[in-house]
Amino acid sequence: MKRFKWLTLVLALLLMILAACSDSSEGGDDSSTNADDSSTTDENATETDSNPSGNLVIYTGRDEAMVEGVIAKFNERYPDIKVEFMTMGAQQILERVRGEKANPQGDFWWGGTQSGMIVAANEDLLLPWEPSFIDAIDANHKDAQNRWVGEMLLPEVIMVNSEVLKPEEGPQDWDELLDPKWKDKILIRGVLASGTMRTIYSSMIYRQGVDTPEKGYEWLKKLDANTKEYTQDPNALYLKLARQEGTISLWNLQDILLKKYTTDYTFDYIYPKSGAPILVDGVGIINNAKNVENAKLFMEFLFEKDTAVELSKEYYQIPTRTDIDPASMPDWYQELDLKEMEIDWEVMSEKEAEWMEYWDLNIKGKGAA
Repeated sequence: MKRFKWLTLVLALLLMILAACSDSSEGGDDSSTNADDSSTTDENATETDSNPSGNLVIYTGRDEAMVEGVIAKFNERYPDIKVEFMTMGAQQILERVRGEKANPQGDFWWGGTQSGMIVAANEDLLLPWEPSFIDAIDANHKDAQNRWVGEMLLPEVIMVNSEVLKPEEGPQDWDELLDPKWKDKILIRGVLASGTMRTIYSSMIYRQGVDTPEKGYEWLKKLDANTKEYTQDPNALYLKLARQEGTISLWNLQDILLKKYTTDYTFDYIYPKSGAPILVDGVGIINNAKNVENAKLFMEFLFEKDTAVELSKEYYQIPTRTDIDPASMPDWYQELDLKEMEIDWEVMSEKEAEWMEYWDLNIKGKGAA
């Protein structure tokens, strides 16, 4: 009986030891599973970092088809970023960003005049940030604090409907636009809402003398006397010019080339003999934007050499990057001979609002009378 009890105790002890070993083994498996979970979590975090997601809201003054094309290519690389864009004039973008300063709704400003970008930067509307390509941009084409960067150059030129007025027959320089023979032949895109037109008109005042804007105002009065109509937007300008409601306008070279080579519009241009204001069309990240990192990714993508060359070939852009091989650029680019009107853009940006307000209140629609 004692032997049976002893055996029973030994057997119970063995069972306890086996159970303890089993628990230890199961505990080890749990620890291994947690380690695997931890490893999986870290891996997912890495995937998230390398595959950005979220939203990106772009305010742009660029051609809608071009914008859609660039965004599509951007989404090929970053498919999890949902991109939305709103198209409007450069001046309208400035006013919108200014109005939303306390609670920005946009992230990236794509397509703003140099003057407008300078104003926005001085009002703390743009984020200082140094992209990887910054050293390839000329100092004259970017902000010293990297709050905005010029993406392309836009010579402002004389536009004609070449079906009725050949380039060699039209006004060859700015002052020739004032000749009475062009009365009611000139169509102008509405000035105040357009960064392009504000730049052209401000340049006409600037070239007459910054300290004597009255001379510039007088010049614009004479131009107004020859102007048949101020159209609401670029599309209305194109339609009216195509219908020969006017034969001459003032516009940027890129859009003229786009219409000339990619549509049925019979448009051409005259590069003014004395030189053209060459607008630096810039981009910037909106300060305190909700999707800053995605805006940075888009900016880097936009300035890649391959993107810049493709946009030159397809959309007639003149890139600001100085490290692009000219041989890779299209023929029309290599044939350009850009003579630039000398302008102090800081000074002109300070004066632009004042000059344009005076023009709107005292000159528009009043002619030389």
